[in-house]
Amino acid sequence: MSDKHGPRADDEIGRETHGMVSGGHSTHAEEFKEPEPFSDDYPADPNAPAAGDREGSPPGMSAQDVEGRSALARMLTGVRYPARPNELVRHAAEAGAPDEAVDQLRTLPKREYENVADIAEELGYGREERRY
Repeated sequence: MSDKHGPRADDEIGRETHGMVSGGHSTHAEEFKEPEPFSDDYPADPNAPAAGDREGSPPGMSAQDVEGRSALARMLTGVRYPARPNELVRHAAEAGAPDEAVDQLRTLPKREYENVADIAEELGYGREERRY
C-alpha cells in the first residue's frame, strides 16, 4: 500500500504490472519501449551504389544481349534439354512466339543444345562471364 493511492488503486496498479514483475521482461503491450538489438555490422556507405556490383549488364554482354536472352528464355520455358533445333522451333511456335523469333531458331545449326545460354551464344548474344 502506498501513501499516494488508496488500497483500490494500489490493487489495480498491481494487476496491471503483474506481468512485468513476475515475467522479468516487458509485456507485449510495452514492446515499443524495448531497445532495438545491437548489430556489430559496419554501417553501409551512403555514397556506395544501392545495388553494388550486381546491377546492370554482366561483363561480356550488352543490355540488348541481356534483354534478347531473357526474351529467348521466356519463349523456351518448358523445353527439355538437351534439345535439337526442330524441337526448339516446334516449342516456340506452339507457345505463340513471334514469327521472327521462330525464324531465328530455324537458323540454328543442327546439333543438340544444352541450355538457353548455349542457344543464345549460337544466335549471337554475348556470353556472360562469371563475376562471382
